Amino acid sequence: MAHEVVELRVHGVSGTSAESLLDHPVVIRVAGDDNAGFYRPRPGFGISDRPDGLRTEAYRWGALTAGSAVRTLSLLFLLPFMLINLAVWTRPATGGTGGLIGPLCRLLAATVTISFVLSVVGVTVDIVGWQCAPYHPCVRGRGYLGWLADLPLGPRLAVLALVPIAALRVLWWLGERSARVFEAFPAARGQDRTGGGEDRIDRPGFWNDALVVQRLRAIHFAVGLGALNASLLGAQLHIHPTPEALALFVAVWVLLAACVVLLVLPSRAEKDGPGRGPVNLRGIRTVRVVSPLLTLAALAYTATPLEREPPQGQLPGYEGAVAALVAVQTALLAALVVTTLHQRQLSAAAARSWLSGLATPVFASAAVAAAYGFSAALVYRVADFLDRGEIPNPVRPNVPGAPPLEPPVSYRWAALAGLVSVMVVAATALWQIVTTRRGRRRLAEEIIRRDFPDPPPEALPRRTAVREVVARAALAERLSPVFIVFLVLSLVGVAATALDLIGVGPSDLSRKLARTDGMTTYDLAVATDVGIFVIGLVGVGIVVLGLLSYRSEDTRRTVAVIWDLGTFWPRTVHPFAPPCYAERAVPELAKRVTALTNRGGVIISGHSHGSVLAAATLLQLPEEVLPRVALLTHGSPLHRLYARLCPAFLGDPILYEVGNRIGWRWVNLWRNTDPIGGPLFSAHWPGQPPRVQAPAGTVDRRLRDPRGITVEQDDTVPPPINQHWPYHTDPTYEAAVRELAGRLDPDVLPPGRDR
Repeated sequence: MAHEVVELRVHGVSGTSAESLLDHPVVIRVAGDDNAGFYRPRPGFGISDRPDGLRTEAYRWGALTAGSAVRTLSLLFLLPFMLINLAVWTRPATGGTGGLIGPLCRLLAATVTISFVLSVVGVTVDIVGWQCAPYHPCVRGRGYLGWLADLPLGPRLAVLALVPIAALRVLWWLGERSARVFEAFPAARGQDRTGGGEDRIDRPGFWNDALVVQRLRAIHFAVGLGALNASLLGAQLHIHPTPEALALFVAVWVLLAACVVLLVLPSRAEKDGPGRGPVNLRGIRTVRVVSPLLTLAALAYTATPLEREPPQGQLPGYEGAVAALVAVQTALLAALVVTTLHQRQLSAAAARSWLSGLATPVFASAAVAAAYGFSAALVYRVADFLDRGEIPNPVRPNVPGAPPLEPPVSYRWAALAGLVSVMVVAATALWQIVTTRRGRRRLAEEIIRRDFPDPPPEALPRRTAVREVVARAALAERLSPVFIVFLVLSLVGVAATALDLIGVGPSDLSRKLARTDGMTTYDLAVATDVGIFVIGLVGVGIVVLGLLSYRSEDTRRTVAVIWDLGTFWPRTVHPFAPPCYAERAVPELAKRVTALTNRGGVIISGHSHGSVLAAATLLQLPEEVLPRVALLTHGSPLHRLYARLCPAFLGDPILYEVGNRIGWRWVNLWRNTDPIGGPLFSAHWPGQPPRVQAPAGTVDRRLRDPRGITVEQDDTVPPPINQHWPYHTDPTYEAAVRELAGRLDPDVLPPGRDR
């Protein structure tokens, strides 16, 4: 080969080792670090039949999303933040900037932060400080709480208010730490530090959101502190109203209103003008300074000993704050649904997209539901522990001598809605699996009949097994109704939770509307208790699933598909979401590919989610580099998942743009047995004409899997069913690499190099 060509392999979500990627027992790192590095076979070790000019290199980025058990456990606590951050990236493709979807998602993200703070306030300030500490039966035998009973009410609430502040600070620390480890990658040429906009994935700076995250983090920290301050000062105004408390209370609400204005403004800013920043930047600086000062003033005022009545019932104003927050979220979700439906009508591709273009409200509803589910489980479990084992409920009386701990009615609604949602969604999923089984098997039978005609009798069991694998691989396209049902249930559940604004709980509504007797009311209370347990089990299940992913590669791959989808996009909506690994991976790949093209050509070989990173990288490469780059994708979810779920950013027009940029030097390998990857442009059999015109029609190449269903003469078992992995061991893969290497033009030399 007259010129050097490097096949740069990028793995998917399974976190494959560099040795497995390169099919070589001894590898060395030639660039990068332990978190994300580039590896090559060690020279002089192993045997290769490739030409001397065709090199192999691997980019291993799995450590950016995998890591310690602590990072895995954070999945449970950061899940609502991740879901709401993902929502904005799934909007319908309209050719515009998204309209109101961005501001609505950012406002919903702020309410999720407030929900987190209020749940911690409910446990510490309300349940422990206000309701439990004054009652001797609650603190009896609990030395870790007994000292709180000796404190006056004001100092006790002020001390316990430090816990929500610490929780917010932990979220801040996690965000800063992740930015230093994963996102702190130097900006490439043409990438300014403020980002390039939410409308185009090929904009310079799209993967550089350091300042955006910092600004959002400051706003969310101020919003969280504002929710805490409003809770403390609202209680003070109820007990002993003073002009000072009223002035501080009004100042807190002015600060929250300012945060709302800042969130409505675009989260990404164009390059700041010389000498001064934009209006929203000055506002963020003001919020960053004022919010801690207001918090110190609120804590100082709360800690001042005053004549007070002994606390009774709940913390004044707390239940109303929770209910009001749910009402605001209901209105925002309704507005988001209406806005998404409007944009969906403007998009011709929305009806063909997964979830029919409604993915944005689905993920937003999931974020709100997860936030309230976890909040309800936390508050009720703490209350259950403190009242000596009886879950607090208006119907079931407490054990004699136990404190009457009363969590907000909104959390009882959330528990009941969570139970109904889990049961109905699970039933819908099971119904979809059962009702689509016949159709999926029929389609699988047609594929198997074409691939393996006239099998011998001894191969029939193997043939049946292959048919079932193909049928299961087609299940993902049939689950859209499950998510639509979840969206409807979430909207109804959130709206029902807002009934607490008028003091109506599940049992109260049952008595008023259905005129139920005491037994039915008792049954509703039991259902609420079961809902709390179910939500808790779901949380425990997420933690266990995350820990099991370190022991089982299959489990890890399943979890990683969801995790890597949520953490692929920049954090332009919620700064406390898990870190965006692509903010390092994409610029790092672009820099490495650019450097390699100075010596010859590069074939970017992306498997599974690695193909998404490869496509994003090609959209960031300088134009002078593109003639020396080709693309090989295999097991790719680019069309099956991303084009349907994120049509505005990786839809079909973007895929065509990727092909045009590299002169359609692109081969995509896919299998019918693959549950994740699939064709990108044309699902046709070898030898058949493509369903779309060239050159896009020449990209997809179907692989028969398995190679056969009978035992070959030189083997002892039938060929394996490879499904999603591996692809690079198939002879067609090697043929595609050599074909693409031959299509790279050796006459197009890098700038500055002589012939």
